[in-house]
Amino acid sequence: MLLIYSFYPNFVAMLEDNRLLVVEYKGTAYATNDDSKEKCQLGELWEKKSSGKGLFLIAEKNNEIGRSVYDQLAAKIR
Repeated sequence: MLLIYSFYPNFVAMLEDNRLLVVEYKGTAYATNDDSKEKCQLGELWEKKSSGKGLFLIAEKNNEIGRSVYDQLAAKIR
């Protein structure tokens, strides 16, 4: 069975090293709802299948360990 799921992330950027960064921003109240969980699963699968060429991040104002959006992005890009 083939499932087709699509969503439109908030930001897509080509990095200087030619990796593709896809970011979905979520407010704290929405970061763990069912829709966000599905997007996270899809993004993580896409990242895994991209052979290191794709990066996916669901960013929050401050994530569960207190990182700012800037720090979340910096950690993902490293």
